[in-house]
Amino acid sequence: MTEHETPPAGDGSDIAETPTHSGFVALIGPTNAGKSTLLNHLVGAKVSIVSHKVQTTRAIVRGIAIHNRTQIVFMDTPGIFKPRRRLDRAMVTSAWGGAKDADLILLMIDSERGLRGDGDAILEGLQTVQQPKILVLNKIDQVKREDLLKLAAAANEKIKFDRTFMISATTGSGCGDLMDYLAETLPVGPWFYPEDQISDLPMRQLAAEITREKLFLRLHQELPYASHVETEKWEERKDGSVRIEQVIYVERDSQKKIALGHNGDAIKAISMASRKELSEMLEQPVHLFLFVKVRENWGDDPARFREMGLEFPKG
Repeated sequence: MTEHETPPAGDGSDIAETPTHSGFVALIGPTNAGKSTLLNHLVGAKVSIVSHKVQTTRAIVRGIAIHNRTQIVFMDTPGIFKPRRRLDRAMVTSAWGGAKDADLILLMIDSERGLRGDGDAILEGLQTVQQPKILVLNKIDQVKREDLLKLAAAANEKIKFDRTFMISATTGSGCGDLMDYLAETLPVGPWFYPEDQISDLPMRQLAAEITREKLFLRLHQELPYASHVETEKWEERKDGSVRIEQVIYVERDSQKKIALGHNGDAIKAISMASRKELSEMLEQPVHLFLFVKVRENWGDDPARFREMGLEFPKG
């Protein structure tokens, strides 16, 4: 990772007096706690896919935000849950690995769900992690204040959190105080990324993630998790447009039929929605071509794990 020169501020006369800060903040929590929504809000742009379907974030996505003179590198980790498949194990391992590599850990809890389900297990796992930890209770606009206080107290009884914040990732309520705290707490040091960079995700992979999100949104009740999107070709054209070819991998012919839809309706809708968002993000016309291929047991293929940025678990 390359360190960059201290960014200029004004005429440069105040650089010695106001040093830059930088650091990594791991966002961890149960599935569907709102981590990706929070990341996109804090960064001010979409860098992680959002879906009501759980476990949509599969690998660590880094979103980069600048607040005052601090560069905060958020690491959006996969939701932590009880793994059942090889892919599940890889995702949970990735999440805990991200937590242990960070300067500070931000545990995000859905206030409506509380500590039910995986919340208690995550708190137990955090007991062996040494980094400073803060608790963030999300969706506070949907829970009574007395219930929020009880939830905060229960979590702080299990783990010593340095601070507790109550926010709404959707509306942004409370996020300003959270950013102020992170900017003040992270160590003095040079910025890791250029000032205008918002993610370390390669554009080809980000494009694949956008299409995967549209796939989930369109077919969340019909198509199981056995689907994966890869960008195979990216061609910048002379007319200023870009031609993108992507492959949606599924495990069975029945899943391919679902992805295509009746008379190709599903794949057309997915392509249209993805192309629109890609055009807006790239600020150039996009010609998107989607193909659906059957690759049996891709969830046991080490190459697919590498493509997703995950370590292939053995056994």
